[in-house]
Amino acid sequence: MSYSVVEQPLGTARPLRIIVVGAGASGLNVVRNVKEHMRNVDVQVYEKNGVVSGTWFENSYPGCACDIPSHNYQYSWAPNPGWSEYYASQKEIRAYFERVATEHGLLPYIRFGQKVVGATWDEEAAVWRFRIEDVATGEVADDYGHFFINASGYLNNWKWPTIPGLHSFAGPVLHSGAWDSSVDLAGKRVAVIGYGSSGIQLVTAIQPVVQSLTTFIRGPTWITAGFGSKYAAPGGLNFTFTDEQKAAFAADPAAYLAYRKGVEHELSSRFKMLHKDTPEQEAAVAFSRADMLRRLNTSTDKAKAKHLAETLIPTFPVGCRRPSPGNGYLEALSAPNVDVITGREIARIEADGLVLVDEAKGGDAHETKETKETKVVVDVIVCATGFDLSFRPRFPIIGRQGVDLRDAWTDRATAYLSMAPADMPNYFVFLGPQAPVGHGSAIPIVEHLTKYMLKMVYKMQTQGYVSVAPRPEAIREFIEHADTFLPRTAWAGKCRSWFKNGQESGPVTGLHPGSRLHWFHLLQEPRYEDWVWTTANKSNRWAYLGNGFSVMEGEGRDLTWYFDAPEKEYEAFVY
Repeated sequence: MSYSVVEQPLGTARPLRIIVVGAGASGLNVVRNVKEHMRNVDVQVYEKNGVVSGTWFENSYPGCACDIPSHNYQYSWAPNPGWSEYYASQKEIRAYFERVATEHGLLPYIRFGQKVVGATWDEEAAVWRFRIEDVATGEVADDYGHFFINASGYLNNWKWPTIPGLHSFAGPVLHSGAWDSSVDLAGKRVAVIGYGSSGIQLVTAIQPVVQSLTTFIRGPTWITAGFGSKYAAPGGLNFTFTDEQKAAFAADPAAYLAYRKGVEHELSSRFKMLHKDTPEQEAAVAFSRADMLRRLNTSTDKAKAKHLAETLIPTFPVGCRRPSPGNGYLEALSAPNVDVITGREIARIEADGLVLVDEAKGGDAHETKETKETKVVVDVIVCATGFDLSFRPRFPIIGRQGVDLRDAWTDRATAYLSMAPADMPNYFVFLGPQAPVGHGSAIPIVEHLTKYMLKMVYKMQTQGYVSVAPRPEAIREFIEHADTFLPRTAWAGKCRSWFKNGQESGPVTGLHPGSRLHWFHLLQEPRYEDWVWTTANKSNRWAYLGNGFSVMEGEGRDLTWYFDAPEKEYEAFVY
């Protein structure tokens, strides 16, 4: 068959359909930017819940808040000068996303109560085929999209701890990731399992109202002044903005931007601290140790304070686990109604409490060791045991040659710059493996990722391509670089961390091999050569050139745009 010219101008954007899973921070950002900046793109979001805001809807446990300053946990395109606190609560953050979705007209693009239960790549049609389940009725429908953007996040697949007899407990068993607000903890005997950020916030919030609190802490962790602490209250603590401060931010957008940039500068200037054996890391350890000792020594029970200091203050680097400001946490642990259990395993759970086991000390190495059991009787068990952070999807995602992403990521999740796995054409995921989430706000990360993804969509839309997937060797070499670089960081220290998928040692699979700015710089200009592009017209790659005209010379367009700021494009070359 002979080649013929396509009768359309260069730059014509062919119609494309994007399916987005999840209406949290990432999904809303995609919709807003497609709506504002793209043409001929139909975007459909499927959200299993009945509202937007994702993790800030699902995580509603007492004390739930963000450990990033509020004014930097917001979209650049939707500044909010009215944050009530320096570290915003879950309720206020959820309200922010709900307000943004309404004010920016994003809700019509979202179908609520709809859960994606399967996605399969159709090579012949170059589209993804979806199975969508109605959460209320169980009915399943079909849909399709040229692109599949997975914005379901990594902080919603919560998991129970693997403790025998957990659900034989007669009282309420709660999880921080699926909180039951109908359970009243006032005056109750409560056990809290877990000491990550959720456990820290929970213990602090419920300690004043419970009769007694037993918290199980598996190991040490850094509780230290929060991120952006120069702008926080003394000691890195939270504080409430006055009406005058909020009014000043609203009245002077330039001053408000300068404030936000100051906080962001501090968030982004700490990467040297996150290297092992640097003066900055040494200073961080000294400061954090002194800060924890100071806070623990406010307790009147000096023996308990000494024990907590010996137990909780780590020997591993600051940043090995994500530090928590833990406002009030060490003080709560020191309270008379709190019992801190360390170094003892929960053997099982029975109807009235938790059975602990101690292995007898001493004796010959070949001698049979005796164990001693004790029971902690409680009314309520709270599991703050986190999420499945293996990055494996919760439903089948079947790519080229029948590759199931769940199987491909069984041993280790790998992706191109955190966002694109091998064998998954036209597929992007937010905050996947090796994303730069070790320090600073996630929102600028989401915004940079969205820009990158939509550049790829636009290239496909206007240059005659039907599919794109990262080259496996590009992923393999990126992971090789990450695994060679990351051991020099605090993240690779000997501590149990979600950065290492809950392991004490091993490869750092959760973080980018570099700073936030390193990653932002990397994403400015896509390395298109790292991708395999499939053209729509297999006989001639230049078919998209069309009829010799350009969309840039359409009716009413400026035909001399290249006279304006001719040096501007060179600015990106100089830093």
